[in-house]
Amino acid sequence: MRPQSHSALPESRPLGRSDYKTLSLSALGGALEFYDFVIFVFFAAVVSKLFFPAEMPEWLRQIQTFGIFAAGYLARPLGGVIMAHFGDLLGRKKMFTLSIFMMALPTLFMGLLPTYAQIGIAAPLLLLFLRIIQGAAIGGEVPGAWVFVAEHVPNRHVGYACGTLTAGLTFGILLGSLMATLINTVFTPVEVHDYAWRFPFLIGGVFGLFSVYLRRWLHETPIFAELQLRKSLASEVPLKAVLRDYRGAIVVSMLLTWMLTAGIVVVILMTPTLLQTQYGFAAATALKANSLAILFLTGGCIASGALSDRFGSGRVFLVGGALLGIVSWTMYATLKTHPEWLFPLYAMAGLSVGVIGSVPRVMVLAFPAEVRFSGLSFSYNLAYAIFGGLTPMIVTLMLKQHPLGPAYYVVGLAILGMLVGAWLLSQERRVVPVTA
Repeated sequence: MRPQSHSALPESRPLGRSDYKTLSLSALGGALEFYDFVIFVFFAAVVSKLFFPAEMPEWLRQIQTFGIFAAGYLARPLGGVIMAHFGDLLGRKKMFTLSIFMMALPTLFMGLLPTYAQIGIAAPLLLLFLRIIQGAAIGGEVPGAWVFVAEHVPNRHVGYACGTLTAGLTFGILLGSLMATLINTVFTPVEVHDYAWRFPFLIGGVFGLFSVYLRRWLHETPIFAELQLRKSLASEVPLKAVLRDYRGAIVVSMLLTWMLTAGIVVVILMTPTLLQTQYGFAAATALKANSLAILFLTGGCIASGALSDRFGSGRVFLVGGALLGIVSWTMYATLKTHPEWLFPLYAMAGLSVGVIGSVPRVMVLAFPAEVRFSGLSFSYNLAYAIFGGLTPMIVTLMLKQHPLGPAYYVVGLAILGMLVGAWLLSQERRVVPVTA
C-alpha cells in the first residue's frame, strides 16, 4: 500500500486560524451527531422493556434490542457508499451537511415513538426503520468528516486533524453518557421507564438540527475545489476504481477499523452495561466511570493523532495496541476483587482506546483525492458493519462461556492492531510520502 498524494498545500505551512475554525466546527458537529447515534445504547435496557413483549425472556429481549442497535451498523455501508460517491463527484461539504440532517430527524422521531403496549409489533419495526436511517447517515458522516478535515490542513498535520475530529466523535459519546447519568440521577427508575427515557432522544434531535446550521459556516475543501478546477474528478464510478486499484489499502483500513470497533463498542459502549450486570455496580456509578473513561479517550485520540504525525502510525499502533491490551485485561480481570479500582482503571482503559485516533490518518493517506471519500467510506463502513455490528452479540455469547469474554475479545484485537502497526512501520521505513 503506497502512501498517496494528499494535497497541493505547502508541507511546511503551520495550522492557521481558518484551520482551527474548520476543526472546531467539524468536531462540534460530529460530537452532536455521534451523540444522536449512540444515545440508543445507553437506554438499551429501558428500550428492551418498552418495545418488546413483556413475556419475552430477558436474554432474548436483550439480543433483540442489540439487534436493532446492530442494524444501524449494518446500514452504514450502503449509506456510506452512496454519500461517498456523490461526495467524490459533487463535493465534500454537501454530503457532510446532508448526513447530519439524516441523523437529526430519526433521533427526534425516536423520542416520539409509541411503545409496544400502545401499537404492538409496529413499535419495534418503526424503531428498526429509524435506526437504519441513522446508520446510513453515520455511514456518510464519519468518513466524510475525516476526509473533510484532512483536506483542509497541510500534509504534516493530517494525523492531528483526524485525531481531533475523532475526539469530537468520542465527545459525542461522552455527551450521551452524561445525559444518561443525568436522567438516571434526576428521575427514578419508574419515571425513566414511563417517560424520561424520551428526553435524550428529543434533545438529540434538536442538537442535530443545530449542527446542520453550524455547518453552513464551513467551506468546501481546497483539494476538492482544485480537482473541480482542473477537471480531475473521477472519470468513472469512484468505488469501481477503489475496488480495482486499491485492494491493499482496503484490507489495511478494514483491519484497523476492526480494532477500532473493539475499543469503542466493547470498552466504551458495552462496558457500562457489563459493569452493572457482571460486576454489580449501580447504574449511576457505572455511567460516571464511563464518562471519565470517555474524557480520557477524547484526549487520547488527539494525542495519538499528533504522535502519528511525528513518529508515524506504525509506532503508534505498536505501542498503543500493547497498552490497550494490557490495560483492558487488567480492568476486566481485577474489578471483581477490587471494585474500588473502577475509576482509575476505566480512565486508563479509555486513554488506551485513544490509539484509534491514528486510524483515520492511515486511511486518508491510503487513497488518492479523486476516490478518497469512496475508498475510506467503503473500507470503514463495511468493516464496521461486519465487526462493529456483530460485536455486541459475539461478546454476549462469549460471556456465556467465560466471564472474561470481553477481555479476550479486546486483547485479540489489540494484538491485531500491533501486527498492522508492525507492517505499517516496515512500509514507513521504505517509502517517503509524496505530495501533489
